[in-house]
Amino acid sequence: MQDKQNKTYCSRCRIQFECKVDDIKNCQCQRVSISPQTTQFLLATKHSCLCVNCLIAINTMVESNPKREVPLANHLIENIHYYKEGNFFVFTELYHYLKGSCCGNGCRHCAYGKAGNVNQNN
Repeated sequence: MQDKQNKTYCSRCRIQFECKVDDIKNCQCQRVSISPQTTQFLLATKHSCLCVNCLIAINTMVESNPKREVPLANHLIENIHYYKEGNFFVFTELYHYLKGSCCGNGCRHCAYGKAGNVNQNN
């Protein structure tokens, strides 16, 4: 989502930043070096513009988990793969990434940019 002053909102964390899509060499995203694996992952998502912090976080997540294997249920780690909210288990972005695809349920921490409230606690 962009306005006329090149201000846009990060599709992951929703902070506002200046996007220079018309001058990509001077855009803030050019300050981040991401791996080919991260580029491939991002091309398969619905994310649009991402802020520097989110690009770094996504690159770290992808690079730290090259095998992309989902742990068995009895090996899930609280606050890494999920956290508890009342009586509910909320899966993290890392867990969704490890699954390898979007389930289409609008999950709060969808790694694929398809949630209504991506990466927000509400």
